[in-house]
Amino acid sequence: MGSQTNYLGENYTKELETPTNITIKKILGLLMGIIDGDGERKREVISLGIGDPTAHSCFHTTNEAKEAVVESLLIDKFNGYSPSAGLPTTRKAIASYLSRDLCYELSQEDVYITVGCTQAIEIALSFLAKPNSNILLPRPGFPTYALCASFRNIEIRYYDLLPQNNWQLNLEAIEDLVDQNTIAIVIINPGNPCGNVYSYDHLKKIAETAKKVKTLIIADEVYGHLAFGETPFTSMGLFSSITPILTLGSLSKRWLIPGWRLGWFVINDPNCIFKSPKIIEHINNYCDLCASPTTFIQAAVPKIIENTKEDFFKNTLQMLKKNSDICYEKTLEIPCLNCPYKPQGSMVVMVNLNIILLQNIIDDMDFCFKLAKEEYVILLPGTAVGLKNWIRITFAVESSFLEEGLKRLKSFCLRHSKPQNLIN
Repeated sequence: MGSQTNYLGENYTKELETPTNITIKKILGLLMGIIDGDGERKREVISLGIGDPTAHSCFHTTNEAKEAVVESLLIDKFNGYSPSAGLPTTRKAIASYLSRDLCYELSQEDVYITVGCTQAIEIALSFLAKPNSNILLPRPGFPTYALCASFRNIEIRYYDLLPQNNWQLNLEAIEDLVDQNTIAIVIINPGNPCGNVYSYDHLKKIAETAKKVKTLIIADEVYGHLAFGETPFTSMGLFSSITPILTLGSLSKRWLIPGWRLGWFVINDPNCIFKSPKIIEHINNYCDLCASPTTFIQAAVPKIIENTKEDFFKNTLQMLKKNSDICYEKTLEIPCLNCPYKPQGSMVVMVNLNIILLQNIIDDMDFCFKLAKEEYVILLPGTAVGLKNWIRITFAVESSFLEEGLKRLKSFCLRHSKPQNLIN
């Protein structure tokens, strides 16, 4: 571990090895610190580590969204606090928007407006938590779930996604992990960090499995509709007649406005299996304790949804598709990397790192820190999302920016490649 200690100090490995201590921001901050600590920068930093496309001019939100926010601010009616669950007009607009993907109509009472999807995760796990409870999380997955579960003393049980099978779930493994204390199974679709999109049939089987083991599903759809491959996006809520679905989402990714912090928590339960007066009271009480999203942003939501033209979404998908193709094809040219699944959605992809082919590289963490120091390229180590010796690449950037980053990545890998006679 000596080479890593030179970069980060002797305690960093201990701090980051436990999944509940890992945050994406923390690791990316350390990576950036390697570059900032190198004195005068020799060239531009290429960050392919964070899922925020707004730093690039090709990924700007629609004018209709900006106009709606300006209008709601200027009319001077939305400068005060909003109701804890959100403005009624905002809840109604989100209910109507999500109902487009369902076979029944959500009501505004099913919707709770949150400060981004992160707060939606916190609310979901907080009100579900109970003594001796456990939750099933995907591996790899989004680390905020593990952090929130840890804070609420919820036991974390990981189920592995299968890269050789389009990152699908092993449903038999799910059945083995669940017991009477399981509060939920978390499903992320489209996938972060894998870039996968689950089919209608697979999602239906997941819902049937959840019904069989008598637990509900938390469906993280923050990348909802960002599907550009052969498999179209299907909302998990479509199967809520089979088992209750708690849908989490936001405007962040589809509208390219992550900094506006407008998310939601939605109860999809048309048969009222889960939804009861006691549960609703519990959720409302928790919302009373939480900060609400900015009121004038909430007020703009109905017009943001109503006025955004379909061309905006199509253009975003075209750019993501182009960049995902570049990313996939370029990684195939690098001997020590293997991308088992061509991304079909979201803004990210997981790539396997063959450490055996590299010299002076210990693992994915070491790889990413040395890459940052030598090439000024930032990637997310797979350890951050639960999969050691993988890396996550974000491709929601300018195409030329992505190509330069992948070019430097290739140079780094070739420079650190073992001579053929040293490969076992």
